[in-house]
Amino acid sequence: MIRVIPAINCDDFACVKERIQQAEIFLNREDWVHIDVTDGAFTFNKTWNNPEELGAWLGDRRDISCQLEVHLMLEEPAQMAKRWLAIGAKRLVVHAETINDGSLHEILDTAKRAGAEVMLSMSPEMSPQKIEKILDKFKYFQVLAVHPGLAGQSFLPLILEKVKFLRQRFPNATIEVDGGMNLATAKLAKEAGANAVVAASYIFGAKEPKEAFEELRNV
Repeated sequence: MIRVIPAINCDDFACVKERIQQAEIFLNREDWVHIDVTDGAFTFNKTWNNPEELGAWLGDRRDISCQLEVHLMLEEPAQMAKRWLAIGAKRLVVHAETINDGSLHEILDTAKRAGAEVMLSMSPEMSPQKIEKILDKFKYFQVLAVHPGLAGQSFLPLILEKVKFLRQRFPNATIEVDGGMNLATAKLAKEAGANAVVAASYIFGAKEPKEAFEELRNV
């Protein structure tokens, strides 16, 4: 069994609320929901990105029945990291391509004080060997199997070697694969060493999102 994290990739808050409510039907307290935020600069597209709006809604409801992971596909992630942590995000996903020594230290320090985790992501073409100097700062890794941004892209098999490298280097790490997930690709990710997959279209595009979630979890 592999951990499956439903991904929310939305243009407006109405869509975000609807998908969180859908996911809460089949997620437990220890499960995660993943929110994609993009800026139209690091990515081609721009998504909804207003943590305070979500925070106000969650405040009215007092809680969310799962853990919140936020994927910061942004050229300047540090400032947004603070805003997402302030409304209760428990894990931030930041890209190796968008951080420097200063911003990485700032994000790691802010997350530590908030009791949150930081996951390092890398786009399909990024080689982990090129960023070895920062790998040891992380216990959590995301390997993007698609290009940053749009949901519904096709899985890029070239990333499987990256998953294998990270698993060999970090036997106890959390390694998640994000993008292009279906039963076949989730199985490939698991066999390569991933212990989590992130899926948007496969789950929320299904007639029965709960069934799609369970199918992926049991690959």
